[in-house]
Amino acid sequence: MARKVKAVLGPSRLSQILLNLNKSPKPQLSGVKSLRLTLALKNDHFGARHFVKEDLPRIQYANTNVSIHVDKRAKTKEESWNPEMVLEFRNGDTKSIDLANKWSANIFQELMDTAGGSSWTRWKNERQAAGLPILEGMRENASPFARTSPDHSKKGAAAVLP
Repeated sequence: MARKVKAVLGPSRLSQILLNLNKSPKPQLSGVKSLRLTLALKNDHFGARHFVKEDLPRIQYANTNVSIHVDKRAKTKEESWNPEMVLEFRNGDTKSIDLANKWSANIFQELMDTAGGSSWTRWKNERQAAGLPILEGMRENASPFARTSPDHSKKGAAAVLP
């Protein structure tokens, strides 16, 4: 009887999660006591919702002593309010960051610029010296709704794709 060949399995789900939680730059917040986010439950505040899904778990993993509270509120089309992040520092100061019309990477960078400390400054300087973007996926334009001019050298569907 022939022996069965065992398939080589790829990385486990747990190892993939740990790679994401530990990727650089490590989001260590210095002097922050709590972080509160207020955003729409659905159909609005897309950058803030993506930030909560993609970046907030990394922030929580790196800062176990920081109290993080996310308030997802129902929002109707008639209502007009902006998402915000409120940082409360250990010395009692608070800083509010408006998250309206921002990409999640821009939100992450603004948070780290506010409370990232010396390790974040070192990371930024290293990336800028190497000529690399500060964060992967970082957009120069802070608004995800800004339209770029179409490339007229492309035809068909390729003309509207980035």
